[in-house]
Amino acid sequence: MTTPNEAIKHITVVGTGVIGNGWITRFLANGYRVTASDLDPEAEERTREAVKRAWPKMEEMGLAEGASQQNLSFETDLATALENADFIQENVPEREELKRSVIANIDKHAPKEAVIASSTSGILPSTLQADCEHHPERVIVAHPFNPVYLMPLVELVGGDKTEDHYIEKAKNFYDSLEMKPLVVRHEIEGHIADRLMEAVWRESLHIVNDGVATTEEVDASIIYGPGLRWALMGPFMTLHMGGGKAGMRHLLTQFGPALKLPWTKLEAPELTDELAEKVVTGSETQTGDAEMEKLEERRDQFLIELQQLLEKYWPGANLEGRL
Repeated sequence: MTTPNEAIKHITVVGTGVIGNGWITRFLANGYRVTASDLDPEAEERTREAVKRAWPKMEEMGLAEGASQQNLSFETDLATALENADFIQENVPEREELKRSVIANIDKHAPKEAVIASSTSGILPSTLQADCEHHPERVIVAHPFNPVYLMPLVELVGGDKTEDHYIEKAKNFYDSLEMKPLVVRHEIEGHIADRLMEAVWRESLHIVNDGVATTEEVDASIIYGPGLRWALMGPFMTLHMGGGKAGMRHLLTQFGPALKLPWTKLEAPELTDELAEKVVTGSETQTGDAEMEKLEERRDQFLIELQQLLEKYWPGANLEGRL
């Protein structure tokens, strides 16, 4: 772990679901003090249990100096929770009206220099800051990936009123968490990575719906095929290397016309009861009797070792993938 960002010492996390708890774990492991705010009376118990469960993985990755689970406090009153906040991470359910209301309330009570970062996966930052009457310029999107305590990517997006200063402040902060902050050049629904995943998900539904493959076979096609290469290189570098010595130039010349072939369905299939049952039954068959917690433990260990491999074979690559 790196040294905590000097300008940020106290973080307030609003909303403690899966994503919120993931953020809390990561913040604590990096030596920050965290105040969590959630109206659910059972939230504190769930959060502390989630942090405790993930903590051995954080120890394996390396804890920052002063990192402790005891640096977490809970406060149901939002205004009180925000009193000493240097940075705010919002994670309430993905409903536009709710998020706008909560962020406007955060803006009303938070110290004026504190960044307000929303974990939204699809709502535009301009929409989120629309009801802020005090400092909408410090509202941004900071979209992570699950499990947040291990996955390095976080997409940063500014809205119409966002000032660059706050994007830069957030970028430096997430850097201190050993994350890979990707500044999205302009706001777009779904940001970047989710749009790419949505394309694969859409085609996967078509393939299962048309009886071409089961959910297990679709997953296997990614796990043992492109997924292995994507973990290291991404789609563009993968295809560039597929073009031989001439790289992408040769590949586009030879295979470019194939882009016009109707391989993809483009539009998502209707999620009928029959398709939903195929997807649910197939997924449940894949996991069998394995408990979700055991699956999560195996996933987390894999992600730790995979990131170690990435550093070994792609050392020093920056976010754009250049060595």
